[in-house]
Amino acid sequence: GSSRFGATHWHKHCAGQLLFCEVTSSKMGVKGLKRKVVVKGKKQSLKFTIDCQSPADDNILETKDLEKFFNARIKVDGKTGNLGDTVVISRDKQKIHVNAEAPFSKRYLKYLSKKYLKAQQLRDFLRVVAPSKTSYELRYFNINEDNDEE
Repeated sequence: GSSRFGATHWHKHCAGQLLFCEVTSSKMGVKGLKRKVVVKGKKQSLKFTIDCQSPADDNILETKDLEKFFNARIKVDGKTGNLGDTVVISRDKQKIHVNAEAPFSKRYLKYLSKKYLKAQQLRDFLRVVAPSKTSYELRYFNINEDNDEE
């Protein structure tokens, strides 16, 4: 009978250790929590870039026309021609830079770019792709690629 008693004693010991471990780990978890700090005061400024390198090199698309299109079409507070200081559009060779105060959606630029391509009847050749979190570029469709995203 002594072996059975030994077994139960061992189990109790194990359970005690497990419990102890759980308590310490949960305490550490609480300590490790970091709160996000919200920056107040200065208005958040967003920078976006639209790269028209490849079509512009082939003289299919004029970067300055797209820049004009943005100037005419971007709405601030639901009105076009209301950019003021909230949205600043600049051009650097084949890239268009848009500096905007939040709230301003990057996707809105994609929507407008596609609208411009449609007006120029280039929508069948060019697509608007995001190579990074703050930029778009105009790319040709790869003919031999499986286009499962469009």
